[in-house]
Amino acid sequence: MRQVLSSCSASISELKKNPTALLNEAEGSPIAILNHNVPAAYLVPAETYEWLMDKLEDSELAQIVKERVGEKTDAIEIDINEL
Repeated sequence: MRQVLSSCSASISELKKNPTALLNEAEGSPIAILNHNVPAAYLVPAETYEWLMDKLEDSELAQIVKERVGEKTDAIEIDINEL
């Protein structure tokens, strides 16, 4: 059985009945949507999702920076005033 990674949960039937009420009840916390008592999905507020996407993008950019630090010896030095 999979672990439920949320303190708030609801069945798919409850979600269909009144999704807005579920979001209000959760007060910004993620909601585990259960199908036969097994997590089928997680419902998160738009603000939380946007924050997560920003963090994911930051992490991906940090990885690119780490990879490119090793390529510093191949870099060509330029003077910004010459551009």
